[in-house]
Amino acid sequence: MSDIDARFTQAQTDVKKLAERPGNLTLLRLYALYKQASTGDAHGDKPGFADLAGKYKYEAWAALQGTSQDDARRLYIELVESLKSGASA
Repeated sequence: MSDIDARFTQAQTDVKKLAERPGNLTLLRLYALYKQASTGDAHGDKPGFADLAGKYKYEAWAALQGTSQDDARRLYIELVESLKSGASA
């Protein structure tokens, strides 16, 4: 396992142990970065109007199209670290 993979796995554990629940926009960013890092570019059908949460998640993920999986991992790690230090909410 490479260093970036190990740090990404650790960040996934750390995000579950945050003292405060992040705001909705931060949660969307975490979701999108996680999906991009683990799956790559968004694929599949975009959820319809009736699934508002699914639609926002898909759009956040699709906005990262073209971002490499390693770059998404690094951004995810940085965001989790900033949340741990209290710099973001």
